[in-house]
Amino acid sequence: MTRVKICGLKEQQHVRAAVEAGADAIGFVFAPSKRRVTIEQAQQLAKHVPEGVLKIGVFVNPRAEELRTVMESVPLDYVQYHGEESPDFIRQQGYPAIKALSVRGAEDVQVAANYDVDYYLFDAPGTDFKGGSGHTFDWTLLEKVGIPREKLMLAGGLQAENIGEAVSLVSPFMVDVSSGVETDGVKDIAKITAFIQVVKKGRV
Repeated sequence: MTRVKICGLKEQQHVRAAVEAGADAIGFVFAPSKRRVTIEQAQQLAKHVPEGVLKIGVFVNPRAEELRTVMESVPLDYVQYHGEESPDFIRQQGYPAIKALSVRGAEDVQVAANYDVDYYLFDAPGTDFKGGSGHTFDWTLLEKVGIPREKLMLAGGLQAENIGEAVSLVSPFMVDVSSGVETDGVKDIAKITAFIQVVKKGRV
């Protein structure tokens, strides 16, 4: 079954709602974004994430010291690299890693082959910030990606209304949603619950 990551959480009530609805992973954004949290905020929110639910930190071109501090302080299970980090930089950090790739065309999908990471997250290009644009991309570009589906994550414009089609077409290991479970830029508990239910109840 496809797993679910709810990303960009900033409020305790939204973390609890995601966990109670069956989220498999919670994403905290440490990169420039309207969803950005401090280390202290993430530490408090992490207390409401039970064992078995992954805590993933989203970073854009981070410094090694920053990663070490956040990984140890929160602590996190995975680093999601959402910038122009090189394969060498990611390998040198040594943390469980997710590499996010913005997809405009087939050549962007092929970039994944340069990275040796645990998971590959294919996302729509950002607008003001990296990711979180609320836009989708052409999912058929992933048909010949050459990456095992158990290592593939999908993001970009996902919401309860289109997640069924996305999962049917791509069969990702995990789907990642942020703006798709928001109302007026704020996380919406009803939308979080509905999104997770659609994926978990097999109505996809």
